[in-house]
Amino acid sequence: MQPFHTLKSVARLRELAESPIDLSEEGQLCPKRIEQMQSAALGLKLLYATERVTEPTMHALCDLAQETKAVESMHAMQAGVHMNCIDGYPSENRPVLHTAMRDFFDHPSTGEPALKATALAYQELEKLKNFLQKIEHEGRFTTLIQIGIGGSALGPEAIYLGLQAYQKPGRSIHFWSNIDPDEGTRIMRCVDLSKTLIVVVSKSGTTLETAMNEARARKILIDHELDPKEHLVAVTGKASPMDDPTRYLASFYIWDYIGGRYSVTSMVGGVALAFMLGMERFLEFLRGASAMDKIALKQDPKANLPLLGALLGVWNRNFLDLPTCAIIPYTQALSRFPAHLQQLDMESNGKRIDKQGAFVQFDTGPVIWGEVGTNSQHSFFQLIHQGTEVIPLEFIAFAESQHREDFLFEGTSLQDKLLSNVCAQSIALAVGQKSANPNQSFPGNRPTRLLLAPRLDPYTMGMLLAYYEHLVAFQGFMWNINSFDQEGVQLGKKLATQMIRQHALKREGKSGDFPLGAAYMKFLEKETV
Repeated sequence: MQPFHTLKSVARLRELAESPIDLSEEGQLCPKRIEQMQSAALGLKLLYATERVTEPTMHALCDLAQETKAVESMHAMQAGVHMNCIDGYPSENRPVLHTAMRDFFDHPSTGEPALKATALAYQELEKLKNFLQKIEHEGRFTTLIQIGIGGSALGPEAIYLGLQAYQKPGRSIHFWSNIDPDEGTRIMRCVDLSKTLIVVVSKSGTTLETAMNEARARKILIDHELDPKEHLVAVTGKASPMDDPTRYLASFYIWDYIGGRYSVTSMVGGVALAFMLGMERFLEFLRGASAMDKIALKQDPKANLPLLGALLGVWNRNFLDLPTCAIIPYTQALSRFPAHLQQLDMESNGKRIDKQGAFVQFDTGPVIWGEVGTNSQHSFFQLIHQGTEVIPLEFIAFAESQHREDFLFEGTSLQDKLLSNVCAQSIALAVGQKSANPNQSFPGNRPTRLLLAPRLDPYTMGMLLAYYEHLVAFQGFMWNINSFDQEGVQLGKKLATQMIRQHALKREGKSGDFPLGAAYMKFLEKETV
């Protein structure tokens, strides 16, 4: 593929970026603009009038999507073509088939690799259904602990919290990822171990933190005179060290074509979410994700919400030179969703070479961060409104609350006030405020967009998850980078293993062979009481 920085559409977008719209100018943000600059699919609306785009900008961005064959790449990905690869260099060289983990509904993919992956996923889903029916009949477990790290924890926890309003009565879930010993102590002390199911998630079966926490959990169970095999469930790859039925109550599989950060709709998230929600609601979550998968295949960006979101992000990153993006959900239920999106985006598109192994000559993935509104308004929004750095914001809001329990105060409900805040912030950041007092002057012209849905239920949660998965993938397609490997995390893991060996040798009274590690150990000795 032609390098991104040499594309004809990129040259046109650079021209447009020399004099972009100033949203703070009188009359620019008007009702007509708000009406025109929105798109919708499956009940989810994307309002982007408060982005610094014009119709010519949007036409040029659509040309970029067409020139880079972004939608064709999405079709290829969902069909099972090998997308996780770098031409001419050793790589994972795999398909990318997280969409096959939920392709059980309308208009399934006809690609042979995708069909095979979906058939395997359905087998695991049936196995999970039977397992949950069995433990439900026995009435043994009310609590679940998921041991895993990265994609084995962030996504499932974010979705769990997002849908906690729909959980079965008397159920609770805890996520144990950190090898900080205090974290394990906190979790294990607050559960009744005799009623606790422990799900251990590691595709390789060798993830350091997961293996250590599993070993500790086994010892704690034994110390409480409980048989670990009657409490532990494995989610792992076939033939991994964890694929051992003599050590687990049940086992479920995940395949190498499912990246950790894309694995929520596989058994990585499935066991915990189905335990919490029940199979019917878990299937609704999968149905919502699958429905957005189909939207991502549409050629027209106005009808393809993830592509539209991706194009707006590329405009901010590559042409307005804005290096970060804050995700602000106006619901407490999505308190951990920005953390999941942080991994999804930054682990996927934090790359500096293209798919031919050449160093890119443009910026790739932005720094993703965020917090819930309205809490965030009372913490870091000061910098967003009046700081020297311009930070694009992506708001997420819902017309109704999950529980539909509210409180009227001074003529309006709390939900009315919540929605008023998100709209007011968007307007304020766009138009700003002029004042003779420089301390009360707001520059405005700060880009935002809003995702709005009727209500956060399992179907909508699935849609929202898939929206962001495809947004990230589309940006990778347009930048011609590999969004599906994560070599950047490997060096730290390798050196951590050497450092751990250094500690082990020291305990045995021996010297190690890692000079830098030894130097740090001397420093740690000075800091340890």
